[in-house]
Amino acid sequence: MTTIGLAEHGPPQSVPLAEPAGRALIRSGVVDAAPDPDVAGQWRVRAKNLVGVATIRTGDGAAITVRVAPKIPIARLLFLLGYSRVRWRTDQVVVGEQRDLLPAFAQLFTLQAEQSLRQGLLKGYREVEETALVMRGRVRHADQVSRQHGRLIPLELTHDEYTTDIAENRLLRTACDALLRLPGTSPAGVPADVRGRLLRLRAHLGDITPVPRGHPLPTWRPSRLNARYYDALRLASLVLRGASVEHRPGDVTVHGFLFDLAKVFEDFVTAALRAALAGDGDYRGHCVLQATHHLDESNAIRIVPDFVAYAEDGTPLAVADTKYKAEQPAGFPDADLYQMLAYCTALNLREGHLIYARGNAPHGSHRVKHAGVTIHQHALDLDRPPGDLLRAISLLARRLGTT
Repeated sequence: MTTIGLAEHGPPQSVPLAEPAGRALIRSGVVDAAPDPDVAGQWRVRAKNLVGVATIRTGDGAAITVRVAPKIPIARLLFLLGYSRVRWRTDQVVVGEQRDLLPAFAQLFTLQAEQSLRQGLLKGYREVEETALVMRGRVRHADQVSRQHGRLIPLELTHDEYTTDIAENRLLRTACDALLRLPGTSPAGVPADVRGRLLRLRAHLGDITPVPRGHPLPTWRPSRLNARYYDALRLASLVLRGASVEHRPGDVTVHGFLFDLAKVFEDFVTAALRAALAGDGDYRGHCVLQATHHLDESNAIRIVPDFVAYAEDGTPLAVADTKYKAEQPAGFPDADLYQMLAYCTALNLREGHLIYARGNAPHGSHRVKHAGVTIHQHALDLDRPPGDLLRAISLLARRLGTT
């Protein structure tokens, strides 16, 4: 097996690869790959915005493992991943000693799943369809007619069954399976002790039906009954979202645990902004993430800002958009300014906010000629500790001018 180690936003690596392997990398979409024009038999491989680990298998059985290390510390990445959905404690995992995303996250999921199942498997009601000789539940009349052709028995029935094979347990079981399919114990794979704990978890969930590959995940609703599952279920969702690239069609199969950092950054900033404004006693409105509006009067051109704050009567008060890219030497990219100007025009706002990851200046602004619109740029340093990041978000929330 060939292993390629890359760094987020790092320079391309020139690696020896056969032609089919190089083409498989291109088709996988996990990295950018192209033949090296300077060295025959070598390919230049560069990371995209995805971080994590993936194993690409071609139709002839060859395998390439790609590991992309994030620039920010693993503990910070886990903080960003979980902020908007779950309040786990990142210090429960020894993330400071982990150089790769996969070991830390696998360990974190395992810990939360073990805690959730400490009181035993959750039970609940699930709708079951069956053919039976004894009446139970209610008859599916259409199926009775089409399948039994007028016979009184057997009966086509639907009934509610009290069981452990419910959505919550199925998600945990499927996440266990996804992690156990990932690359092995070294280097920077799932550690041997964590893999052993995952195997024990799967054995505990042995009677639970996993979700088949390619099938939609079952839905669950938060309640007081499944409250102890919350953290593990949120993590299971991230695991299964990260592993979804393994279902690509074609002759290349990708098994992986990957995150799009642009989406991670967007989720963190918008959710943290909403939480900061919710805690502001002077703000009485509401916030919408990915709010849909239209640029033109005929509603033909749709715009979807990442974050819009509204007054109580629904009037837009502030708009913000996230950009996971560093500031360029000559300033922020012009296209982002044009986009924000369109948002401000459509929402009838005098100010708009672009929020970047990192940057050479903490704050800047441009006043647009003849429009009366000012566009502000903010840059968050993701290397800062979580407390500092949240304080920066709180300061940014005050700058939105919603009061």
